[in-house]
Amino acid sequence: MSTIIGNEKVMKVETRTIGRMVAYWTVTIILVFSITLSGIGQLMRLGGNVELVTDIGFPLYVTNILGVWKLLGVIAIISPGFPRLKEWAYSGIFFLMTGAALSHVFANDYGDYGFHIILPLFYAALGIASWVLRPKSRKL
Repeated sequence: MSTIIGNEKVMKVETRTIGRMVAYWTVTIILVFSITLSGIGQLMRLGGNVELVTDIGFPLYVTNILGVWKLLGVIAIISPGFPRLKEWAYSGIFFLMTGAALSHVFANDYGDYGFHIILPLFYAALGIASWVLRPKSRKL
């Protein structure tokens, strides 16, 4: 009887590990894809990136700085190893996204239906979820 219970415990642990890994990679892929597109858009000044930055009073060169840091953060998050660098990348994405939302709030630039606040906060939440779900091999 104890053997059956032992096997059930092993299956539950394996199922949780697999489910957690799937959740981690799903959230992380969405985060990485979104931040990569955003960084490339800022570096190339595509779409509304110019207006998005200048409408709240920032100089246009900020797009270059933000675009480079976003792409470097994405590289740090997806590359194997370097757990301390990953911690910095996750915190950088969190501060970048919450700072973007607050910048739009302080400039009274909410966008349609609060889009300029909701989207960066969604990315910050994805970053937190990816950080929480990351496997032990990616932790300090």
